[in-house]
Amino acid sequence: MAVELQSFPSGGLAVVLGASGGIGSALHAALVRTGRFESVLGLSRRADGFDLTDEASLARAAAAIAERQIPVRLVILTTGLLHDDAQQPEKSWRQLDADNLARSFAVNATGPALVAKHFLPLLPRQGKAAFAALSAKVGSIGDNQLGGWYGYRAAKAALNQLIHTAAIELARSRPDALCLTLHPGTVATPLSAPFSGPTHPSVSPQAAAERLLGVLERAGPGDTGRMLDHTGLPLPW
Repeated sequence: MAVELQSFPSGGLAVVLGASGGIGSALHAALVRTGRFESVLGLSRRADGFDLTDEASLARAAAAIAERQIPVRLVILTTGLLHDDAQQPEKSWRQLDADNLARSFAVNATGPALVAKHFLPLLPRQGKAAFAALSAKVGSIGDNQLGGWYGYRAAKAALNQLIHTAAIELARSRPDALCLTLHPGTVATPLSAPFSGPTHPSVSPQAAAERLLGVLERAGPGDTGRMLDHTGLPLPW
């Protein structure tokens, strides 16, 4: 059953950053289906030049949205880097590389923090609004029992801390707004495809999007600053 997001005031703008990816495109479509927002905007590097490693592009995007003069009720950041042709998750400390670590932090932590810098001021001062960045359970230090994946784990842990800190500041001026990270589970996208299997069954991007919107629908002020999994349960730091 599609989530309707009735806990959010009707109208306003929803923004999906990274809207060309598997989860991002599914979230954009699901938000349109809710009919809750006046407009649903999707931005991506491919279509709009929205680049997490280029703060000027983030500032331009936020400024263009501000010019619309529509309350921004929801911002979801769906980007992330686990592996690509240039690097793979480390299995041992012997594989640690300074450039790869810096790149992982740039995409998974520093970039999202700069997105928050430019997009959190767009949230209205009254009524429910949310800024959510996709994190990962492997970013939980308390849950780490297997080791490995040094750069991705550390960058997502940093993301969780950055968003938690931003949530504290946001609450001072926008007490009804949420600022949190979300763990979507294993989703059938190119990011997780090499690592899904019997022990980590994946769900479709469409199912993941509905689960994440359900979490945002149920989340309240007491959840701001947390990392929530796809069922809405808080994960340990």
